[in-house]
Amino acid sequence: MMRMDTKSPGYRAYVMFILVVVYTFNFIDRQIVGILAVPIKADLNLTDTQLGLMGGLAFALFYTGLGIPVAILADRWKRTWIMTAALTIWSGMTAACGLATNFWQLFLARLGVGVGEAGGVAPAYSLISDYFPSHQRARALSVYSFGIPIGSALGILFGGYIASIIDWRFAFFAVGIAGILVAPIFKLTVAEPPRGQYDAKGPDAPAPTLVQIVQLLMHKPSFWIISLGAAASSMMGYGLFFWLPSFFVRSFGLELLEASVVFGSILLIGGIAGTWAGGYMADRFGAGKRGNYVIIPAIAFLATVPLYILAILSPNLTTTFFALLIPTGLGLAWLGPVLSAIQHVVPPTMRATASAIFLFINNLIGIGAGTVALGLISDNLEARFGDDSLRYAILTGTSFYLIAAILFLASAKRLAKDWEE
Repeated sequence: MMRMDTKSPGYRAYVMFILVVVYTFNFIDRQIVGILAVPIKADLNLTDTQLGLMGGLAFALFYTGLGIPVAILADRWKRTWIMTAALTIWSGMTAACGLATNFWQLFLARLGVGVGEAGGVAPAYSLISDYFPSHQRARALSVYSFGIPIGSALGILFGGYIASIIDWRFAFFAVGIAGILVAPIFKLTVAEPPRGQYDAKGPDAPAPTLVQIVQLLMHKPSFWIISLGAAASSMMGYGLFFWLPSFFVRSFGLELLEASVVFGSILLIGGIAGTWAGGYMADRFGAGKRGNYVIIPAIAFLATVPLYILAILSPNLTTTFFALLIPTGLGLAWLGPVLSAIQHVVPPTMRATASAIFLFINNLIGIGAGTVALGLISDNLEARFGDDSLRYAILTGTSFYLIAAILFLASAKRLAKDWEE
């Protein structure tokens, strides 16, 4: 591969584009089960609790557990190779989901998706921090995070369309094979940038051990408080991404394809706007006051709660649609600011591993507990509320955003002290 200028604006724009494409596949494969939960439940005769386990815990077990050792490798070895292998593995296991004939086969295939995706995100955070200087990182990480609403929306739209005209198995086959085809393009066109090329410590500092990284983080209390706050928000975020399509089917009587169009549109419009706004505001207002990197998302979380209550309780689909646009965006506004803050509480040679520890906490709690918690609440409320049990389970989940806001506000003052200038 010819040598690329990793500081060239045009090439950096291309790298960001292909990183967003890969992250989009990451979330298509991660979230497609949300829309396919309706036909899967009917075909395999599953309960809401089993769907929650398959959609959350099955993925989270290996995704979180392997993330840290993979990230340690990424702090020492070429991150582009790691991401290429990860994309190939998770895409292949997504295709394998289409072969499942019972709960346990699907559960194991989802474990495999988690194994692959363990190497897909933390190395990307580290790459972006070496492609963009400090004052642009929140926006850069926000643009990268467009993969979340785009991938989730495409997974829901594509999954709903294919499941409606063919079947849910073909949807898994199609998105899995497409991801495998993207992997060699990524490897051949994305260069490995010098570590820390925009940072004062420079690119030649030796890679620290995991013990050294943990010892440093133990003196950075903001890291742990922020990680727990993000995890609380992700319990609601991932729970909503998984269960809202089923909510539209059960509470509003929509067909599967109609539900996919409604929720996919909410994610694309609200999600992209909110993700960008969070990163822009952090870069704009965070330079003089580092605490704003967590104060901004805390305010956003507080604003989501009354809007979700309005949206979920409304009996009118149009009202629910427009009322969900704003809190969907506000619920994703934390990505750019918080991910940038995590990159800045450690030196450049620790970024991938610190990101993986953050993701371990965030995703083990958020993915592992969020979808199954809402599923359990829904099952327990079914005798009383019938098909509306998901409506009240989602309302209960808004309390997680309140917890996240409290934790972010508590970390704001300390973040300024923990920041690596």
